[in-house]
Amino acid sequence: MAKHLLIVESPAKAKTINKYLGKDFQVLASYGHVRDLVPKEGAVDPEHGFRMRYDLIDKNEKHVEAIAKAAKAAEDIYLATDPDREGEAISWHIAEILKERGLLEGKDLHRVVFTEITPRAIKEAMQKPRGIASDLVDAQQARRALDYLVGFNLSPVLWRKVQRGLSAGRVQSPALRMIVEREEEIEAFVPREYWTIEAECAHPSQAFTAKLVRLDGKKFEQFTVTDGDTAEDARSRIVAAAQGALHVTDVASKERKRRPAPPFTTSTLQQEASRKLGFTTRRTMQVAQKLYEGVAIGDEGTVGLISYMRTDSVSLSVEALSEIRDVIARDYGTRALPDKPNFYQTKSKNAQEAHEAVRPTSALRTPAQVARFLSDDERRLYELIWKRSVASQMVPATLNTVSVDLAAGSEHGFRASGTTVVDPGFLAVYEEGKDAKGKDDDDEGRKLPAMKPGDRIPLDRVHADQHFTQPPPRFTEASLVKTLEEYGIGRPSTYASIIQTLLFRKYVEMEGRAFRPSDVGRAVSNFLSGHFTRYVDYDFTAKLEDELDAVSRGEEDWVPLMEKFWGPFKELVEEKTESVDRSQATGARELGTDPKSGKPVSVRLGRYGPYAAIGSTAEDEAEKPRFASLRPGQSMHTITLEEAIDLFRLPRMLGENNGEEVSVGIGRFGPFAKRGSVYASLKKEDDPYTIELERAVFLIEEKEEIARNRIIKEFPGSDIQVLNGRFGPYISDGRLNGKIPKDREPASLTLEEVTQLLEETGKPARGRFGKKTAAKKAPAKKAPAKKASATKAPAKKAAKKTTTKAATKKAATKKTAKKTVAKKAVTSRAAATGDDAPF
Repeated sequence: MAKHLLIVESPAKAKTINKYLGKDFQVLASYGHVRDLVPKEGAVDPEHGFRMRYDLIDKNEKHVEAIAKAAKAAEDIYLATDPDREGEAISWHIAEILKERGLLEGKDLHRVVFTEITPRAIKEAMQKPRGIASDLVDAQQARRALDYLVGFNLSPVLWRKVQRGLSAGRVQSPALRMIVEREEEIEAFVPREYWTIEAECAHPSQAFTAKLVRLDGKKFEQFTVTDGDTAEDARSRIVAAAQGALHVTDVASKERKRRPAPPFTTSTLQQEASRKLGFTTRRTMQVAQKLYEGVAIGDEGTVGLISYMRTDSVSLSVEALSEIRDVIARDYGTRALPDKPNFYQTKSKNAQEAHEAVRPTSALRTPAQVARFLSDDERRLYELIWKRSVASQMVPATLNTVSVDLAAGSEHGFRASGTTVVDPGFLAVYEEGKDAKGKDDDDEGRKLPAMKPGDRIPLDRVHADQHFTQPPPRFTEASLVKTLEEYGIGRPSTYASIIQTLLFRKYVEMEGRAFRPSDVGRAVSNFLSGHFTRYVDYDFTAKLEDELDAVSRGEEDWVPLMEKFWGPFKELVEEKTESVDRSQATGARELGTDPKSGKPVSVRLGRYGPYAAIGSTAEDEAEKPRFASLRPGQSMHTITLEEAIDLFRLPRMLGENNGEEVSVGIGRFGPFAKRGSVYASLKKEDDPYTIELERAVFLIEEKEEIARNRIIKEFPGSDIQVLNGRFGPYISDGRLNGKIPKDREPASLTLEEVTQLLEETGKPARGRFGKKTAAKKAPAKKAPAKKASATKAPAKKAAKKTTTKAATKKAATKKTAKKTVAKKAVTSRAAATGDDAPF
């Protein structure tokens, strides 16, 4: 039996570290968070110092039991979870569980941290154990409590005022507001016409183009010419004045330096992986996690290839700097190496300089050397991190910019610019990506022919081109992450899960690589912006993040912070619950009048999404309106009257087949074809507005064929049937579904056999819409009683992290055999990074 127990978060990390520590250590994984708030109201109690009630996460219960068993036999215990607030909180939760079970008596408990998984880093960490950092735990608990209170109190308001099943998150909501406000900017944008004029110059050694900068003796600006007639008139005057050639009036040359970008933080890694690799933030963090936890590299065995990927620091250790400089001198020459290392200042207010930037654990492991051991995603991301780290320690690039002014007569002038690389410096390794084209990007890398004042440059032609101003671009993942960081909203480790929550809730959709808010998302954002303005305000959210950071540094206590937030928030929730009319919250629009019926046409947000209505929607109207769902891609904020009326072409009668009418329409669960009493869902590629009779009949008969083949065997006088299902034959009575043994022929089963199988293996059947049907005489299954712990972290420092005995005793006496379906188990760091809980 091992003397020492070391606990980490992931099994991959446990496997790697176990090879470094030897037989005296047993390394186990917690599989992420081990406890979470109980999934019901009252998990955070504002009336008693924001006491928090925790329960074991179902999926991780077996891992907790394994840890407890090993802890009982171990001489001492090391908590080696990740070096951030979440990791600190996981260590604290494990310690609390072991303490409650009496497994820490007479044993030393050590907290160790490392930012890379290498033998050297592990050895150093084990030599410098410390206690659990209560300030970091306080900050994490405060964040979790805030997110819980916002979710449990604000979401029900959305259910009543907007739509059932919605949620609001403390950081998720300002991020959604950004996306919605950008969409509103785009819709409100009015394009302006403008014209540019360019000269195509036929220099003997190299042709080039020049842009008009002076017209009729005045500066030529973006909106100097705004229509085609004026542009053609200007072009003609220029051609006449030039008489076939432009004359060089000035040549300016300027040398400049461009410094390399700093090594990656979490945020910049996410942005650059999005720009250059097309990765989502979630994909970036998942791949980075694998590189951090360890990859098998030939004879070296399993080794962590990058340092910890959740960081806002741009610092590099002395050892890392030394190794990177050796690689630069070896592979790129001493000319590419500055006299001393390059140092960078982080922009984050709460950067932990003890942490490092995201970097390779050894720059000597070049991308080419490790490529064959990595998956394609791992190889690409490792190469990005390696190149950025190496380039950050190289000399600046030296660039030469040349501008040439050329005259067409005395009244008109053109300018041509070009930039050439004199010394590539760091550009030999890496160049930072760009979100959008800059105004000077066209000149980057363009070399102009040698010219001097007085030269006559033959003019090939002059052309005028029409343009229109463009609306601001929609947010991509890269630009959204960048903007959130600039505002100080959330923290880099939370961005991936914020974005996932917005997508999962269908508050936003991806249009290409850009975010487009859904009508539901806009309704949520506009409701919150209109009625809970303070809590989706960018400055307020950022200031709250700063205060949480202050808690993590021990500069502020978390309970007063919670009290300051909770009082006004609770009052506002209660007031808005009573005062806000649902009709004001959902973005309904009157579009006009239906020319056939003379009735009003409107678009609204309903229980199942946006819809159009012809007729009054007032409840006291005798004649009910007609309804039609909006089509995919349509928005209630931009749909026109004509487009809305067109929706009422459904249901469409396509013709007759087998003596019955065939029609298509859209129902609650999407478009369908119908013949008689038989309905068949249309496929993804079918459009109900254009589908023809032959295709609709095919879909209907396909469904009937499936139904005919579905029943393998029936039993007279019994509801039980042997059926063909999506995953093979099974037994069902409509309420319970049962398994068929693999060695039995389904058609040979008897009534006695299927009855017994249903009793032994039956589980509640799920209907078409995913809801469990009521089970008739379902066999009772006893579940083991489970204890819920109530934990209080009081305001006074001396009493921090103590379990409230009375609450614990009370909670421990309650049997919780039935697990609530609403519980959101957080079983991995990817889903539990301290941001908004998805209520």
